[in-house]
Amino acid sequence: MIDSGELKKGLTIELEDKLYQVMSYQHIKIGRGSAMVRLKLRDIRGGHTIERTFQASEKFKRARLDSRTMQYLYNDGDSYYFMDEKSFEQIPLSSEQLGDALDYLKENTSVEATSYQGKLIGVELPITVELEVVETGPAFKGDTATAGNKPAKLETGITIQVPLFINNGDIIKVDTRTGQYLERAG
Repeated sequence: MIDSGELKKGLTIELEDKLYQVMSYQHIKIGRGSAMVRLKLRDIRGGHTIERTFQASEKFKRARLDSRTMQYLYNDGDSYYFMDEKSFEQIPLSSEQLGDALDYLKENTSVEATSYQGKLIGVELPITVELEVVETGPAFKGDTATAGNKPAKLETGITIQVPLFINNGDIIKVDTRTGQYLERAG
């Protein structure tokens, strides 16, 4: 059990027999009243978010998650298959379980898969991924890195803003936490 002072963003807790990841945490002190804690929580299995307020003295049950390296293989409709790199076991996950990770997931990518009580519940991507630009506007003579940005569609289907000098076929590095262009790769 952990108290409200130990809560932080990214921590996973059990609440009402469900797993929630803390997305934001706010400590509120109201005049003469007791302190409160406002949490924004994401249901790990369901994918939806909720906001809840608790007394600052309340205790929470920390969820013990296991992590292992897995490789993304392919998708079959709404199922995305991952292979354990040690046992070669293949496990499917749904698009709801993967959430925003789908925007950066390409075949043969290694990810950290998290499981709870032996059941796979989600994946954690590397901080940066290299993706190919499949569709963007043309570059013009005189374009520089600081002149502005243009939209570019990447091989996974996500569209991000890139500098004007990026062309179709370029491989770029993207930050998976923010979805922002970092640099050209290799």
